[in-house]
Amino acid sequence: MAWAQVDEEQDDYLSCEEISTSSESGDEGKNTEEIKEKREDDDSDVDADIARAHGPKTTSERRRVQNEIMRAFAVNISAKITQKEVDDAVAKSANEEQLSIREILAKQETTVRITNPRDYQTELFHRAKSENVIAVLDTGSGKTHIATLLLRHILEEELESRAKGGIHKVAFFLVDSVNLVFQQANVLRCGLDQRVEAVCGSMGSSLWSKATWQNHFTSNMVIVCTAEVLVQCMMHNFISMAQVNLLIFDEAHHAKSNHPYARLMKDYYIQEPDFSKRPRIFGMTASPVDVKGLSPDHIKEAASDLEKLLHSRIATTSDSTLASNSMSQPREEVAVYARLQNEYETPLHQKIKAKFGDVPGFQKLFLASKRHGSELGRWASDMYWYFAFTDEQSRKFEQRQRLQHNKAELDDSERKWDKKLERLHEAAEFVRQFDMGKCTFNDQELSSKVQRLHYWLNLYYERSGEARCIVFVEQRQTARLLKLIFAEIGGPNLRCDVLVGVNNRAGEQSISLRNQILTVAKFRRGELNCLFATSVAEEGLDIPQCNLVVRFDLYRTMIAYVQSRGRARHRNSRYLHMLEDGNNDHFERVLAVRYDEQVMRNFCKDLPQDRQINEHDKEKSELLALEDKLFPSFVTNSGAKLTYRSSLSILNHFVATLPGPDRQMMLQPSYVIVPETNYDPLDPQRRGFVCEVMLPEYSPVKSITGDVQGKKAIAKCSAAFKFCLHLYQKRYLDENLLPTTFRRLPAGRNALLALSEKRKDMYSMLIKPDFWKQGRDTIPACLYLTVVDAGAGLDRPHQPLGLLTRNPFPQLPDFPIYLIDGRPSNILSRPSATSFPLSAESLEILTKFTLRIYKDIYNKEYENDVKKMSYWVVPVLANQTSKMSSVTTLDQILDMDQILKVYHEPTWKWTSETKPEDLLLQYFVDPMDGGRRYYSDRLASDLKPQDPVPKNIPRQNHKFMNSILDYTDSKWMKSRDISRWNQSQPVLEAEKIPFRRNHLACVEVKEKSELEDLKTYVCPEPLHISNLATPFVVMCYILPAIIHRFESYLIALDACQVLDLKVSPALALEALTKDSDNSDEHGEDRINFKSGMGPNYERLEFLGDCFLKMATSLSVFVQQPDENEFEFHVRRMEMLCNKNLMETAVGQKKVASADGTERDLQLYSYIRTEAFSRRTWYPDGLKLLRGKGMNKTEDDWLKLTHNLGDKSIADVCEAFIGAAFQEHHQDGQWSPSDWDETVKAVKLFANSPDHSMAKWSDYYAAYEKPKYQRGNATAAMLDMARQIENVHDYHFKYPRLVRSAFTHPSYPYMYENIPNYQRFEFLGDSLLDMAFIMHLYYKYPGKDPQWLTEHKTPMVSNKFLGAVCVKLGWHRHLKQNTAIVISQIRDYVMEAEEAEREAGGAVDYWVNISEPPKCLADIIEAYVAAIFVDAEFDFSVVLHFFDMHLKPFFVDMTLESYKNFASNHPTTRLSRLLSINFGCSDWRMGALETETLIPGNSKAIAAMVMIHGKVHFYSLGKSGRYARVRASHAALEKLDGLPPFEFRMKYGCDCVDEGEGEGETDEVVLKAKEEQMREAMGPSI
Repeated sequence: MAWAQVDEEQDDYLSCEEISTSSESGDEGKNTEEIKEKREDDDSDVDADIARAHGPKTTSERRRVQNEIMRAFAVNISAKITQKEVDDAVAKSANEEQLSIREILAKQETTVRITNPRDYQTELFHRAKSENVIAVLDTGSGKTHIATLLLRHILEEELESRAKGGIHKVAFFLVDSVNLVFQQANVLRCGLDQRVEAVCGSMGSSLWSKATWQNHFTSNMVIVCTAEVLVQCMMHNFISMAQVNLLIFDEAHHAKSNHPYARLMKDYYIQEPDFSKRPRIFGMTASPVDVKGLSPDHIKEAASDLEKLLHSRIATTSDSTLASNSMSQPREEVAVYARLQNEYETPLHQKIKAKFGDVPGFQKLFLASKRHGSELGRWASDMYWYFAFTDEQSRKFEQRQRLQHNKAELDDSERKWDKKLERLHEAAEFVRQFDMGKCTFNDQELSSKVQRLHYWLNLYYERSGEARCIVFVEQRQTARLLKLIFAEIGGPNLRCDVLVGVNNRAGEQSISLRNQILTVAKFRRGELNCLFATSVAEEGLDIPQCNLVVRFDLYRTMIAYVQSRGRARHRNSRYLHMLEDGNNDHFERVLAVRYDEQVMRNFCKDLPQDRQINEHDKEKSELLALEDKLFPSFVTNSGAKLTYRSSLSILNHFVATLPGPDRQMMLQPSYVIVPETNYDPLDPQRRGFVCEVMLPEYSPVKSITGDVQGKKAIAKCSAAFKFCLHLYQKRYLDENLLPTTFRRLPAGRNALLALSEKRKDMYSMLIKPDFWKQGRDTIPACLYLTVVDAGAGLDRPHQPLGLLTRNPFPQLPDFPIYLIDGRPSNILSRPSATSFPLSAESLEILTKFTLRIYKDIYNKEYENDVKKMSYWVVPVLANQTSKMSSVTTLDQILDMDQILKVYHEPTWKWTSETKPEDLLLQYFVDPMDGGRRYYSDRLASDLKPQDPVPKNIPRQNHKFMNSILDYTDSKWMKSRDISRWNQSQPVLEAEKIPFRRNHLACVEVKEKSELEDLKTYVCPEPLHISNLATPFVVMCYILPAIIHRFESYLIALDACQVLDLKVSPALALEALTKDSDNSDEHGEDRINFKSGMGPNYERLEFLGDCFLKMATSLSVFVQQPDENEFEFHVRRMEMLCNKNLMETAVGQKKVASADGTERDLQLYSYIRTEAFSRRTWYPDGLKLLRGKGMNKTEDDWLKLTHNLGDKSIADVCEAFIGAAFQEHHQDGQWSPSDWDETVKAVKLFANSPDHSMAKWSDYYAAYEKPKYQRGNATAAMLDMARQIENVHDYHFKYPRLVRSAFTHPSYPYMYENIPNYQRFEFLGDSLLDMAFIMHLYYKYPGKDPQWLTEHKTPMVSNKFLGAVCVKLGWHRHLKQNTAIVISQIRDYVMEAEEAEREAGGAVDYWVNISEPPKCLADIIEAYVAAIFVDAEFDFSVVLHFFDMHLKPFFVDMTLESYKNFASNHPTTRLSRLLSINFGCSDWRMGALETETLIPGNSKAIAAMVMIHGKVHFYSLGKSGRYARVRASHAALEKLDGLPPFEFRMKYGCDCVDEGEGEGETDEVVLKAKEEQMREAMGPSI
């Protein structure tokens, strides 16, 4: 037993004389008042200023006060807390044997979750491998974990033996009761990867046949059963002791007298004469003997007898070892209840006695009724009669009475029995006629003992039902009655049931084994939160950790006391002794068990040193006194000296200052010492001890093995010394032997933070593509034609246009323009493959025609210079576009009639000779106003020029509106003379051509009013009539939008050329498009959104980010085979961080070309941040002679800049990677060549020697198979690979890879010389990410990145992958050396399997269960990486795994549970705990930047949780976001499980809650609470 001598602290645990006592006379209120008085006395001087000052009253005042408190706390946080963490770590190297237990506990939090393997467990395991051991350890200290480790070792030896042809053997795990058979079998199934069978005697007669047992032996390698079953099995010769390889005795202290444990050893074990055929023995117990007041000599004798019987030696651990492993102990308290009434008879009892007192079998019932009346109260006494005569109990009572009657062998037996039976039936009917009524809470109904229990349960369940409680009683009738009582008086939050053993005696309700298991399962899930239990819950039954354990009936033995106390394992738990006031026997019993416990502690303490685990510290001071002479040392350049002794301290300091992911982990190295190991090949005869030291998983170096040493202490120092030297050589320790990880780690882990998301700079922006410049300044001899048309038509009938270019125009994607009514119409372009020769005359005609378009339509007059023309715009015959491939000359497809007509006579004017019909369907141009253009529709014969302008015609910048003629003339006042116009000219009904700002976007709201009614009336004479055909003009009005988009595509192609990437124009432009100031902030409202730019880079960036992560993970994995996961993360982050991408994109980091030269990408100039502008679409190169902007130089409108955020530039890099992926990835069978271009893009933007790969095959070419992969696999490894292959159909060429994928970091490397799964987990994480995101990206093409991110979250979560691991059954294969891991796995597996069973096929069952141990998710990720590596980097095996095991969960992403998954957050849980469960309204969370004393870490963010004006919890981090999460975790660690009364007392909370004590909360109150929660969690200070 881990009988640690714990000197209890005053605040947590009192000695026997000091045990905190509470009576039922109202002392609690008195104590509370005293506390309040004390608090007021301490601050009484505050009252002096009452007249002049007041406390904060308003919300703003309170926040100011809170801010100041937080600022003051943050200022002092480093001096008071940060340095203390470092000092504590250094202090851990002190010899803890020289410290008192109080000092040890003061150094370490007893409620910290331990994630390291406990040293004593590892050493006990190693000892048990070589000799028979009885492990004496306290409840909850991991005895079963040691048994599991030993079983795993024995089974691996068995597999090797079978592979060599040895006889088959089986291991037996023996338990003392049927209740434990199935529980322990489930525990072992979680920790072993071989078949485990549970067998008990109640399985029927078939159990006792040789065939049945032969089947058990053939099918299973482990059998869990009661010892009696194995005794019977050997008695029948179904199995011999030589066929058993391991016997594990659970609760081994039962091995005495005629117990089956003893019979097994005496009758069968020692009867095997060949010692080599006897199985290994491992016993487990919390106490080797039950002391019961025995003297130390008698205890030694009893313990010696146990050792002799089990042929084993007792081994235990020292006090300091147990304390240093943070075994938490509950706070013990005594609840004193008033003296019970003497046993008495209730009126019902008296009636039954008067009528049936002569029935002999009723005497025990009468005694029990009186006892219940005294201990529980009148109602319980009466209710006892009621359920004693239920149908089932009556039948059993009859059977027992019949048996006794038959034994008596009386004359006239049957007649007398009939008479007795009649009396029994009469009694049952008599009792059933009484109505017991409901139990009420008063002194007449309930005893003082029950009332005292009610008081304590109410403290825990007054506000919520989250607490867990076990109430221990002696008899099952008591449990049954208490359940009935508290079902009535327990309140709405108490959900109780009974947990008792299987017994069919009369008067007792039989509870089946199945019901026991179901009850415990409900208790685990929270459906029940209080159990009234007999001793069945004391010993071994897997009961979840409890907040409160109550001994309603006191224990009879010290073992019962220790084992029931062991159920209170929850942090903040209590163990309550219920004592009767004035009952000396009760008080003496408490003293006795505590004395017996101390005696047993002393017995274990006095065991020889070779029986004590981890006692090597005792020899440390003696051996190391000569360290300078005996052991090596090392001196750095600065003179700092590293010695064997100081290495322990330096290593502890290093671990304590590691910036880990959170503070829930125990920051300490773990040492695994193996005895008598041949380790040094140069000195094979040297024997002794070798130690492997392992650091937390986020350390830059995980483990190192020391040299063989003669003593354990020196072996430990050897490993630490070697580790420190390695850290120094790797520069993780500086010249002063201080950690440098604070400087290295942020450079990698926080690389993204080094780049401010808000930082922006002005960069140049390309307006025109290089395409237009090619061949300019020459007269072309031929041109290339591209026909452009609107697929769904335009607002008016249109004519296709042609674009003539000097060089072949690329095929560009279709894109939409939007009509006035909102309909889209795709712009289709079809470039010719051949050129068309042109004469100089034809070129002149086309040039003049094009320039006329600019003048008449856009009011721009350019110089006629053929050499400066970028392109020519011409009308195309609509009926000839389909014959384009057969066209050989331009006049076959161009509308030459219109071109020549415009060339010879661009415009004409109306005269009195003009025919009216010639005015229809013409394009009218106002020569005086570039904004007035009209399409004529018909003659308005009913109107005259002098008629007033119709009322429905809007003014729209028309200054003169006296008449239609006045309206038509746009001249200003000085030159205005409408009398010169023909007064009898016709009036035309026309459509005023609107000013559309951007045809690439839908009509803006402010434009709609202008476009609602375009009809107007004009006179023809003041206007010019263009010879441009109206349908062609209609097309020309969308030409600016067409040219703008064409130029955007061409610039995107220019970018592809610079980047040397083969990406289509559509995807390239999408990757370059940033259409708002905060495109990178997914989920936020768009700021300055620019419509009409087409798809932005967000989706491609989402895809590219994932591929970049996978590619860089792969590159560091293959290029750095000797580095660990920590260094992988650093190297990868340095490549994929925004800072690196941005510096490469803007040219701060040059890119090496294939020819060895360096180039500057200047990607910023290609990024599109501006929507269509009417000022920039015009052709460059031509000189503007007339029109708006003629006084500006070309540089004024072409050399523009845009404001780009650093992160936006980095996002564009990732988007280009995504574009390359989407361009070349093909659905269906995966091909490595499909990803070559994407790998090339990664190499370009990562721009690092850590990623030298230019195509996918380069990854595997760079991979060098490590030595462990090529090694021969053992039989156990091959067996594991076969089992896993049965679940997933992949056959490993290298089985040692799968072994590595299932090896936990806690599993020492020296056991098998196979690395743990962390390297694989690092790689597999990115591979699975890629598979998940490919699924989402292609299945939901219309979803934005925010949606994709939210729905990716459940897919890649540890919660989901952990559930998958359990569903596949792979948790059984995990090789680990940590008790808490196997305990967490067991708990999670039970919950997950139960949730799946109850889900009825629903795939989202895993969402609402607890968080799994992270190692389960790691297994899935590591396995995926292992098959990927084994398959020579074939990604199709990843996709196959995804399709088989992961994709089925996410066929329907609309499930509500998946939508809400991303919103779960520890801060939200904390807010609900404080506001709802505790009813506290005066709390707040905030974050501040502060200094820190840890070397190299000058700045940190302090997140603080303040409760009633005092900061109680905090966390330091590099970002406020993560610091808040850790601060929330820290608070939850302390607050979770506290009953409301203790929270109020501990944190001074006097908040008045509106809904306190009520089952339901008023909706208004709930909304107010939610508002308070939002305010409390509000923004950082």
